[in-house]
Amino acid sequence: QAAVQLLRQVLLSNQPAIIEETMAYGMIGYVVPHRVYPKGYHVNPSEPLPFMSIASQKRHIALYHMGIYTYPELVPWLTGEYDRRSIGKLDMGKGCIRFRRPDKIPFDLVAELCGKVTVEDYISRYEQQQSLRRKRPKKQSGAQAE
Repeated sequence: QAAVQLLRQVLLSNQPAIIEETMAYGMIGYVVPHRVYPKGYHVNPSEPLPFMSIASQKRHIALYHMGIYTYPELVPWLTGEYDRRSIGKLDMGKGCIRFRRPDKIPFDLVAELCGKVTVEDYISRYEQQQSLRRKRPKKQSGAQAE
C-alpha cells in the first residue's frame, strides 16, 4: 500500500499539469481530459483518453503507460536503464510494467519515464494509430469467398 502511494506521488509530481487523476476500472488513472482532447477514448468516447494507470494486483503493482505502448522505441531505453540500475529482471508487457517487489520499484526511473512522452506527442501518435486502424480492411467472418 505504501509503495502504491509513493508511486502515485511520483506520477503526480512528474506528469504534465494538464493530465488529470481519476479512478477507472478499479485503478488510479491519469488521463488526457476532454477539455484537451474532446474526442475521448475511441473505445468509449464519453471517457477521457487514458495516459497512465496504477493497479495493485495480488502479486504485483502494475504501471500502465500508454506512451510505452504507442512509442515502442522507448522500450530499449527503458530496458537499458532498468538493467543499468541493477534492480533485477524487468517484467513488462506492451504497455505495462509489473513490479513484483515493492521495495525494488525504481521511482527515479518512473519519474524519468513520465517526461519521455509529451501529451501533444501522445495525442498525435494516438491519432495516427487510429487513422491506420480505420484504413485496415475488415476481416471476413465465416468461410472465405473464392
